[in-house]
Amino acid sequence: MELSNPVRSYHVSDNIVHCCQYHVLFCTKWRRKVLDESIRKHLHSLIDEYQGEGGYQLLGADISQDHVHLLLEIPPIQSVCSVVGRIKAYTSHVLRESHSTLRTRIPTLWTRVSLISSVGNVTMNDIENFLEEQRKR
Repeated sequence: MELSNPVRSYHVSDNIVHCCQYHVLFCTKWRRKVLDESIRKHLHSLIDEYQGEGGYQLLGADISQDHVHLLLEIPPIQSVCSVVGRIKAYTSHVLRESHSTLRTRIPTLWTRVSLISSVGNVTMNDIENFLEEQRKR
């Protein structure tokens, strides 16, 4: 059996065919603009390197000074929240060890809240509302 889609590729294992892609967005604590260019490059490389261990495939990333957008493919046997939590924990730990400014400017790198949406369901309005809500925290 072969399934194809010009935009998405399906993965086949012994008992399941899947294509589970998620748009993930999370912010720095208090939306502080602490992710300078060197930290953003380091963060992107960490997320890219952690794919195998983290249980996801990175399809795209856009990292701003105060928030991160990721496009991830996560197999249905993984909990999406767990994968995102591991990404945030791992990157926070490594970045705070490597960049002292992150330890002095904020008590923790990421907020506890994340926006997770299956691809195709999130709108720009949803993203703007989430980012605005994070400014209030």
